[in-house]
Amino acid sequence: MIEGTLTNRIRTLRFLHGEMSQSELGQRIGVTRQTIAAIETGKYSPSLEAAFRIAHVFGADLQDVFQWTAPPVG
Repeated sequence: MIEGTLTNRIRTLRFLHGEMSQSELGQRIGVTRQTIAAIETGKYSPSLEAAFRIAHVFGADLQDVFQWTAPPVG
């Protein structure tokens, strides 16, 4: 298994989209506010479907919302 770090820009994107609340984003993609909070803080990795739904809400590409950084090889 390759180790790495998943980060995201959800908090920034929520702010840029009319200061959307975590609750509103959760409602729009079918998860709880707590799930959005956990994803934002990196305590929970979303399913691939949830990640695409989040990107869709913001009209963004998946890689503009989520970034995965792998350690150097070797």
